[in-house]
Amino acid sequence: MKGAYGDYQDLVDEISALLGAPATLENRDFGLIAFGAHDSEDDTAMDPVRTRSILTRKSTPAVRAWFEGFGITRATGPVRIPAAPDAGVFRDRICLPVRHRGVVLGYVWLLDADPGPSPDRLTAAMEVAERIGALLADEERAGADLSRELRAALTAEPGWQYDMALTALRSALGPDADGLHALVCVVPWPGGEAPSPRTAPGAAALCTLPWPGPPPASGTVPDAARGPRAGAGPGAGPGPGSRTGVGPASRAGAGSAGAGGADRAPAGSGTSGTAAVPGASGGDVPGTHALAALIRLRSVDAPEPALTAADRLRAAATGGRGAPGAPEAPGAAGAPAQSGAVRGGRAAAPGVVAGIAEPRRGLADAGEAWREASSAARAAAAQPRLGPVARWSAIGPYRLLTALPPAAAGDPAARALLAPAHRELARTAEVFLDCAGQAGRTAAALGIHRQTLYYRLSRVEQLTGLDLDDGEDRLLLHMALKAAWL
Repeated sequence: MKGAYGDYQDLVDEISALLGAPATLENRDFGLIAFGAHDSEDDTAMDPVRTRSILTRKSTPAVRAWFEGFGITRATGPVRIPAAPDAGVFRDRICLPVRHRGVVLGYVWLLDADPGPSPDRLTAAMEVAERIGALLADEERAGADLSRELRAALTAEPGWQYDMALTALRSALGPDADGLHALVCVVPWPGGEAPSPRTAPGAAALCTLPWPGPPPASGTVPDAARGPRAGAGPGAGPGPGSRTGVGPASRAGAGSAGAGGADRAPAGSGTSGTAAVPGASGGDVPGTHALAALIRLRSVDAPEPALTAADRLRAAATGGRGAPGAPEAPGAAGAPAQSGAVRGGRAAAPGVVAGIAEPRRGLADAGEAWREASSAARAAAAQPRLGPVARWSAIGPYRLLTALPPAAAGDPAARALLAPAHRELARTAEVFLDCAGQAGRTAAALGIHRQTLYYRLSRVEQLTGLDLDDGEDRLLLHMALKAAWL
């Protein structure tokens, strides 16, 4: 029994087929695990309680109390619950308790209608519910018992220590050790305790790890790089002729067109080693942790269990309130913070982010998977457009930048450009490079005249000593600007 999300979905679909009604599976805390397809054209078939459960993946305390009042926590067989329009329950329900060795672990819910399913079919559905209970029990036991083994595998030094840690984790996971997994990193995680595995269905193991440096939400977002991103494409390499008419000669006289305030500031690591936990530069900050979750997958092409787990764990990190954007740090020039705001076209850094490594079969590359997951989390924190949940395969240049040691991330050529007084120039340079050096796209993205753009680019060259017509100089500056977000 794999215990993956897909297994739960298959069993829920089996119950739906047996009883001829869409089924929903929730854990004992009324957190949604899986639900069957619903293709009815009857609007009353989707009452507010069922809709909320599917959309928010949980039920309200009032709804929970209503259903528990019918004895579902003690029941060993199907329980019929009448409609209660005042509570938003417009349709009768059938509840199939999901138990294992006498302990209730969840509930399967179905909408009831006359004449309803036959006793034989309900008995068959309860047998499927028992199989669900066995999966939930295996998952709960594994997740609760394997924190130590997973932590050791992700932090062991290369060599015999790493080999021993992997052997212990393989032994604890049993047959699951050879299955397909994706490692998820959630940061910052409150406290040093891993949550219950019920928080993330499909989790083979969870553990917490110290996170070097400040948590993502507490770092100051480089003001130099803030600004409109509309129309900015991926950071493609420069192509021949991409800056036609942007050379120094063509920029002559541009100052009269764009000098009026163009350079005026507005108001307002890890290595790839197995044991490293990539994070922001600096020493350990007491109380700052990341959560690692090893999530079972059924297919490389179906990452949904990992994405679902990341969302559920981010919500758990904020006490079930979701993962709102954290208040943005004050700008270097002393601008006031704007909680949850979007300044200059960029969203504030998210408070809780998650990174997902590439799927892997087996555990041999667990250390590399953790580097990928934590690097993706760093990228999601550095660039809100990548998050709040980022897959390592989708973070572009940050796959390389997050592997650099902190000392290598900043280059002297960009130091003056990244000063608070030149944030607008730095923003212009980054958008220009994101647009592959195309002046027209850059000017449109920034909402400025081309002559203003040329003037700013000439100032960038003066400050950095770099030639923006040279591909290697452009690559160096692009990397330095992206690295500043980390």
